[in-house]
Amino acid sequence: MATTTVLTEEGTSNFAQAGNLNVHYNEAGTGDTVVMLHGGGPGASGWSNYVTNFGPFSEHYRAILMDMPGYGKSDPKEMHEDYRNRINALALRDLLDTLGIEKANVIGNSMGGATAATFAIAYPERINKLVLMGAGGGGASIMQPMPLEGIKRIAALFEDPTLEGFRELIKIFVYDSSFMTDDLLHQRLANTLAHPEHLEARRKSTKQLEDLSPELSKIQADTLIVWGRDDRFVPLDHALKFLWSIPKSQLHVFSGCGHWAQYEKSGEFNTLVLDFLAR
Repeated sequence: MATTTVLTEEGTSNFAQAGNLNVHYNEAGTGDTVVMLHGGGPGASGWSNYVTNFGPFSEHYRAILMDMPGYGKSDPKEMHEDYRNRINALALRDLLDTLGIEKANVIGNSMGGATAATFAIAYPERINKLVLMGAGGGGASIMQPMPLEGIKRIAALFEDPTLEGFRELIKIFVYDSSFMTDDLLHQRLANTLAHPEHLEARRKSTKQLEDLSPELSKIQADTLIVWGRDDRFVPLDHALKFLWSIPKSQLHVFSGCGHWAQYEKSGEFNTLVLDFLAR
């Protein structure tokens, strides 16, 4: 979907207090709210994950890209007292409270998908529609041994962030890495190294994502599940688990697509999700 909206990270950058955390987010557009939640790789942020979607969505909605705790420009957070997805969901609720937003559509990829699902379970009155992309939190796989290759690479890269490590990681993230440039790799590495406090908080954390399988049936929001057939981070059978468990759900699978459907298939993804939200 073509867009005439030209947005910059600096021009849309904002901070807000979310509970006891200072949270960064990018915002553009007006109308009903759509919050986009990024994945959990090193150097991830709302902007880096959704730069190709932000403009088209902001033409129809109040679009918000949230940097979750421990990522982007948001405060670091050690995960001890609860799972990362629950702490992220609480931060999202607190951010919406601060911004005076009663209800939002929520889109989540990977860790952001686990966070979005957790938010829908914990705060059903605060969510309109839900979009889950290669979402974490699906528990065990019946098709592949876990953790998958991509998750192993992420863990290693958090311990030793290097340019070559990012080059190899991006090749696993996507089905076709021909778009990859050195600028993209240097930016992702710079984002990681700019926040050593995030790396330290992650090393000290004792909890990450939980298995949401027993609770998925509690999600009452209309839900669109989006997956890449060739995802090497979260197995495709998890998409079927979400579809089976969430009462009002539908599934779209992109062939020739890895873990970043919103990036690899951005035009088709924008059309698909905007149509789902508008219905």
